[in-house]
Amino acid sequence: MSGQKLIAISLDEATVVRRNADIEHERRVAIFDLLEENSFQPIGDHSGPYHLHLGIEENRLVFAIHDAADVLLGKVILALSPFRNLIKEYFMVCESYYEAIKTASPARIEAIDMGRRGLHNQGSTLLIERLAGKIEIDFDTARRLFTLVCVLLIKG
Repeated sequence: MSGQKLIAISLDEATVVRRNADIEHERRVAIFDLLEENSFQPIGDHSGPYHLHLGIEENRLVFAIHDAADVLLGKVILALSPFRNLIKEYFMVCESYYEAIKTASPARIEAIDMGRRGLHNQGSTLLIERLAGKIEIDFDTARRLFTLVCVLLIKG
């Protein structure tokens, strides 16, 4: 269904710290790509399109889903604990990647990037699993949403 998609996405800026230019770029690209193409269908009698506000409340990930008129339809709340180790490892590999692109060989950069993409895929799959029965999303949508979850959790 063409209406089962996101047309607006926002992040709870109160929960994030200042981000560097690379992270800001990743955030902008993820939102742009999500708005260009996504599959987002909350379970229930709702019809899209939707506005999504992502945030962190009481150490939980909150998907606040609004209709096109910005009326709150509901919230999906996920525990962050299943994501923590994966995201921590993902951040460490991302740091290695950004350092490697300055001085490492192309083969080394590619190897680190493959690891980074693998962890990102794991996070995307975990997000699909955790949202099952609450919000149906496809893999590409999950990848972009996982990027935004990571942006929310960056500590500096």
